[in-house]
Amino acid sequence: MAKDSAVELEVGTRTVRISNPDRVYFPARGETKLDLARYYLSVGEGIVRALRERPCMMHRYPSGVSGEKVHQKRIPQGAPEWVETVRVDFPRYKRHADELCVTELASVVWSVQMSTVEFHPWNSRRADTERPDEWRIDLDPMPDCAFGTVRKVAHVAHEVLDELGMVGWPKTSGGDGLHIYVRIEPRWGFSEVRRAALAFAKAVERRAPNEVTTAWWRKERDPSRVFVDYNQNARDHTIASAYSVRGVPEATVSTPITWQEVDDVEPGDCTIATVPGRFAEFGDLHDGIDDTAYTLDTLLEWADRDGLDS
Repeated sequence: MAKDSAVELEVGTRTVRISNPDRVYFPARGETKLDLARYYLSVGEGIVRALRERPCMMHRYPSGVSGEKVHQKRIPQGAPEWVETVRVDFPRYKRHADELCVTELASVVWSVQMSTVEFHPWNSRRADTERPDEWRIDLDPMPDCAFGTVRKVAHVAHEVLDELGMVGWPKTSGGDGLHIYVRIEPRWGFSEVRRAALAFAKAVERRAPNEVTTAWWRKERDPSRVFVDYNQNARDHTIASAYSVRGVPEATVSTPITWQEVDDVEPGDCTIATVPGRFAEFGDLHDGIDDTAYTLDTLLEWADRDGLDS
């Protein structure tokens, strides 16, 4: 293969051209743009499930992850006519954006052609972008917090979810934390979902007061604790989806796990080199996430009880 010769990939009924396939995107092991595209092909069912019908911000790295990072809300000009979008409004700025809206795997691979590494979807879908159907629990360790503490807090969160009668779907963040997703009925706006998330975070903090912080200001957080980041449920806040590669030299992946794996998983071991084999063996561990949607009524009652603002 000539150094910069393009490659055409067959993705379903589409043909997607990958230019500069040999460009190194991840310097730790030398994975290329083509390696990235093939990774997303290998987890196709999972990444499409994670992104389906959601407005999606693309984090692009035109020269690889060691270079400039571009946060792309609006879909780039020249997209194929089959790449779907959804319009979202930003009233504060009197603007709107037609964002990527994945409905098929070819759109993901085309995004890689456009130098996208990370996919950051909204927690709502285009049927009603103002009413989330996904509640996100982000366990974000502060600088001096060991991953063992994150594991412990995850179990506490699991315990509270069980008592609420809800199923949470855990994944690594691709960094130092863990995420837990819960499907919810799309009945509430962002402020109420965030308020419910804060009530949950406070409940986890009460059960693990030496490991958890919900302090809003970073300077007020104990650096050895886990911040349960309820603000990830605010409007237009996004985090990397399940199966999204992260823009780091090691090409780590935000990887679905089982609850039984929480005590053993090493997030740094989940990369574009290892997750395809895991996916081939276990399939999508978030298969079933859309089967049941839960109500936030109890959490909103907790928020009222605790006098929490949105």
